[in-house]
Amino acid sequence: MAVATHFSFPVNYVLSETSRSRVRFDRKLVRAVASGDSVAPAISEETKVKLGGSDLKVTKLGIGVWSWGDNSYWNDFQWDDRKLKAAKGAFDVSLDNGIDFFDTAEVYGSKFSLGAISSETLLGRFIRERKERCPGAEVSVATKYAALPWRLGRESVISALKDSLARLELSSVDLYQLHWPGLWGNEGYLDGLGDAVEQGLVKAVGVSNYSEKRLRDAYERLKKRGIPLASNQVNYSLIYRAPEQTGVKAACDELGVSLIAYSPIAQGALTGKYTPENPPSGPRGRIYTREFLTKLQPLLNRIKQIGENYSKTPTQVALNWLVAQGNVIPIPGAKNAEQAKEFAGAIGWSLTDDEVAELRSLASEINPVVGFPVEYL
Repeated sequence: MAVATHFSFPVNYVLSETSRSRVRFDRKLVRAVASGDSVAPAISEETKVKLGGSDLKVTKLGIGVWSWGDNSYWNDFQWDDRKLKAAKGAFDVSLDNGIDFFDTAEVYGSKFSLGAISSETLLGRFIRERKERCPGAEVSVATKYAALPWRLGRESVISALKDSLARLELSSVDLYQLHWPGLWGNEGYLDGLGDAVEQGLVKAVGVSNYSEKRLRDAYERLKKRGIPLASNQVNYSLIYRAPEQTGVKAACDELGVSLIAYSPIAQGALTGKYTPENPPSGPRGRIYTREFLTKLQPLLNRIKQIGENYSKTPTQVALNWLVAQGNVIPIPGAKNAEQAKEFAGAIGWSLTDDEVAELRSLASEINPVVGFPVEYL
């Protein structure tokens, strides 16, 4: 059975015109300032939301950078200068279009995951180069701690975080997350998150791939120290709605924990780019098979039709559907400038309630691929 995850390390380590009456545009969407000097574009507060109960505000949509530097799952197993320039373009165009929230992890692109270069290293380099050109540029960075079986105790969290900060060339990050639950328990890891907040190394803390019970336990443990659990990052899309079925989404809403949705366009399956005749390459082709893509076509056709009413792409419709669920921040992965610009166009407007319900109904007829197994433990 195929397993779709947002991890890039060896699997043996892992148990028409737009209708004005229907579209609400954000007129204050960020624009780059045209001038002789390099000026950082201002990010409108209307495009931001608070992350859970923390004081941190992030854009309503972020950018996932798992693919940057990776050659074990993405990039057809090859990382080169062309892909490096494309990733840099994705970073710059995201900022130019008002998206300043980037999510990475210590394992992305790392030697441990058989990658070419650390995603954190690349993101840190891009931030530095951007600030050299635009000193006022602001970037919100989220990264993650790998709960590997041999890492024990709260000290391992702080040690790993400091290594991440060195790669990112930063003194602190905005959000630090536990990438997945620990094999031997999570208490020490959660204590490490609390220590990171108290030491000023992070502004907010979160978890990832946590079940409802683990989420509640983490929330309560941090609450005792007066620290809010800001987020739970999980696999969530129109065609993968496990967070709803397992109670994770409802628990996030109840506790005031933001749900960060990774794989929000199902690793490209919801973009309309792939068909039964043209499935994705590499490992994704074993997950999103010709058979699966055949069953997906009716939904994709309707997504395309709805998008045409708004002058929006299927990708933008699929992402907007997630935002419409409330308390959800999608983080699609951008490999180039074109994708980054398209993602930015997914916010600042809204599907109707009827369209949201119709797409959910159509998607319910499709059996989803399997997500990260610990979601159900």
